[in-house]
Amino acid sequence: MRIIGLTGGIATGKSTVSNLFKANGFPVVDADVVARDVLKKGTGGWRKVVAAFGEDILLENGEVDRPKLGQIVFTDPSKRQLLNRLLASYISYGILWEVFKLWIKGCKIIILDVPLLFEAKMDRWTNPTIVVYIDPETQLQRLMARDRTSTQDAQNRINAQMPLDEKRSKADIVIDNNGSLEDLDENFRKVLDQVTKPLTWTEFWLSRQGAIVAMISIFSGVFGCKKLLARL
Repeated sequence: MRIIGLTGGIATGKSTVSNLFKANGFPVVDADVVARDVLKKGTGGWRKVVAAFGEDILLENGEVDRPKLGQIVFTDPSKRQLLNRLLASYISYGILWEVFKLWIKGCKIIILDVPLLFEAKMDRWTNPTIVVYIDPETQLQRLMARDRTSTQDAQNRINAQMPLDEKRSKADIVIDNNGSLEDLDENFRKVLDQVTKPLTWTEFWLSRQGAIVAMISIFSGVFGCKKLLARL
């Protein structure tokens, strides 16, 4: 099984690339979706976050007010680190569970869409890693236009993440998204050719099909040895 790590920065177009993978039939495990699930009212993650940040972050229905919580952690690095520590184990478990379910289904290639892929060291689970990259000025302008926010607010959110240049230096594959959607689609097609090459033997043995072949081989070997011993 091949697990491809997909990451980028805010407003870089990572979600667009993730959707392109989905449109081409690849299963995607979205860490943002998992994170929303672990913060639902009544969950262990919800209880820890409410205990740490207080009930002021809750909506009238008891769910977490995500924009309000986001505003708190994006402007305070210590609170951002606290939130990450509180939810890290829940999110990691949730991602692994989603990957396991896809493994059971027999999926050979899985896309792991994780904004904090390198920060959370989840790149250790993936090969290759893909970073969607744009230059800092384009990132700032796109974020301001998308969220209709001020320059300072947008810059604070960008500064809260690992610099894109650092992510690019860690990546196996970089998708440049400084151009148009047509340019992005063209760049994506090139990457698609790279990541859909046949599985290596290691990746094959880690797939469900590989595990089945291994089990059949073991049982066949045991059965063969029993027949051989019976003749002695």
